[in-house]
Amino acid sequence: MSRLGHFIRARLRRRLFLWFGVSILTTGLVVSTVMSLMGGLMGEGGPWRQEVSRARTFVSNRLAEVWDDPVRRDALVRSVSDDLLVNVELRDASGALLVRAGGPCHPHAEMSMPVERNGVRLGTAKACYEHHARIHGAPWRGPMVLILAGISLWMASGWLARRLSRPLDTLARAAQELGEGKLDTRVQLGRYATGEMSVLADAFNEMATRVERQMADQRELLAAVSHELRTPLAHLRVLVELMRDAGGPERTADQMEREVMELDALVGELLASSRLDFGQLTPRELDGKDLAARALERTGLPAEALSVEVPEAKLTGDATLLGRALANLLDNARKHGQGVEALRLLEREGQLAFCVDDRGPGLLPGEETRIFAPFYRKDRGGEAREAGSLGLGLALVQRIARAHGGDTFAENRPGGGARVGFTLRREGPASVKAPPAAAHSRA
Repeated sequence: MSRLGHFIRARLRRRLFLWFGVSILTTGLVVSTVMSLMGGLMGEGGPWRQEVSRARTFVSNRLAEVWDDPVRRDALVRSVSDDLLVNVELRDASGALLVRAGGPCHPHAEMSMPVERNGVRLGTAKACYEHHARIHGAPWRGPMVLILAGISLWMASGWLARRLSRPLDTLARAAQELGEGKLDTRVQLGRYATGEMSVLADAFNEMATRVERQMADQRELLAAVSHELRTPLAHLRVLVELMRDAGGPERTADQMEREVMELDALVGELLASSRLDFGQLTPRELDGKDLAARALERTGLPAEALSVEVPEAKLTGDATLLGRALANLLDNARKHGQGVEALRLLEREGQLAFCVDDRGPGLLPGEETRIFAPFYRKDRGGEAREAGSLGLGLALVQRIARAHGGDTFAENRPGGGARVGFTLRREGPASVKAPPAAAHSRA
């Protein structure tokens, strides 16, 4: 996962989830504070208690007026119960039940109202709310309901946080894939395409389309230019041979042929570089021994220069690019290492390695890494300067090796000379699957 994608998935969603939780907790504290303040208003001496006291006095006086008339008294009790939605019980001075409207009251929830006339106690009226009685019968139910409600809201906020962060996560993955060279990557938010996320996804897709089109145009242009260059190069070679046959200066013919070969090699390197730029690798099952033998044959070196030091040299890779990498290694040793001593296949850090031993004086301090920089020029006097720069040669070898899951290396040999090579994964490039075994394409 990319750093941006990890940040969005691991940080944004968690922060949203955390802030939702803080909001729910703050709301709970505010509600508790309000309820506490209302409890103060409803306490002794509060306005609510004063209103309740006046209502109790009013009901008590009305009951005293109709006490001696059972019909009117019972009707008044039922009227109070129906109008105020409370349970009412009326008992005489001895505690005997006279009339009840609604259900019985819980002992802890009832409100007693003495019924008196001229200082003489006639009886007692009791009233209660049913839900009020239930809450007081189980005091833990109120806080439990609040806690469960808070947990439910927080769980819902987790889903909401995931829904909000998912479009950004999708965009981050798409941006990473586009940066890795998958130019056909597009963002499909589906049901998450809402508001600004939809606008951002459309902008990303439009940008990806333009990039893909521009890269395709550049690829076609490079292929066309390279093809057109090959035609005059072939004509120049023919003209060189004709000049030799006509008795022209041999030295001039040799120089012209060398320059033509340099240009042809440069065109080949440009084509290989463009394939790497556009991720056009065609890996297949190969034999490292055959690759190395063909590379020696094409550079005019004897087959005896090949040294295979591994029991198994099977690998998966792009034959054309690996052939170019081997040719560049051999050419580098020929130009800058006073000739090729050996082309070796060996095991290095658990990977298959191709390396070339040269006959030169070795590498200067620090050149182990600098020689892989594009157009790096060695400086060992006039002869080396005539050989020119390393051009794209070893830099291209490094790109090919890394595209195959390996890397390059350079070191001085104990017996003299330098060893320059590259490693690769036997399984082939990690991002590209190899097709079934087939006839090896010629490098």
